[in-house]
Amino acid sequence: MGLAVVGAGFGRTGTASLKVALEQIGFGPCHHMSEVRSQPGQLEHWEAAAAGETVDWDRVFAGYRSTVDWPSARFWRELAAFYPDAKVLLSVRPAERWWTSFSGTIKALLDGDDQDATPVVRRMRAMARRVIAEGSLRGAYNNDTASIAAFNDHVAEVKAAIPADRLLVFDVVEGWDPLCRFLEVPVPDAPFPRTNSTREFWEKVGPRP
Repeated sequence: MGLAVVGAGFGRTGTASLKVALEQIGFGPCHHMSEVRSQPGQLEHWEAAAAGETVDWDRVFAGYRSTVDWPSARFWRELAAFYPDAKVLLSVRPAERWWTSFSGTIKALLDGDDQDATPVVRRMRAMARRVIAEGSLRGAYNNDTASIAAFNDHVAEVKAAIPADRLLVFDVVEGWDPLCRFLEVPVPDAPFPRTNSTREFWEKVGPRP
């Protein structure tokens, strides 16, 4: 069946909340970095993609209907081309707030010491560094100004590449209405999900490095 929604937004733009929301309105399962963490067998696909190798996207996303977050957001162009009927969802937030959230969560994980990590954690971190730090953030993820510029450039690139009728630029504070209108589904009779605050992030992934 293939993907119906391709998420192009960076991590820490409400992607965990979006994952829950998409699954509530019929676009689940939704792929997110948490899926790779819970299913280490997926790592080989993302290691290959990060290395620039050809990837069988249908195999990677077998059983999934949508994606958000890294690692898939790094490959939004490839996925939008591979799944031409999928709609593209670009999650955004004010760039400075994104940096504050990112640097207090994902960046801290990427900066962690591999010495005492398990082999799987070392592989996860290496893949994430290639996808996020070297890829999406262009190797400058230790610099706030450069990282914010990469974030803003990414938003502009997605807007320029994807036709307006195929793209939703979405901030989770907007709630259900624009998302459901874009995907042509009814608005649920429930609050829009809010999850994965900085505190919740560390509760899920373990002690901060």
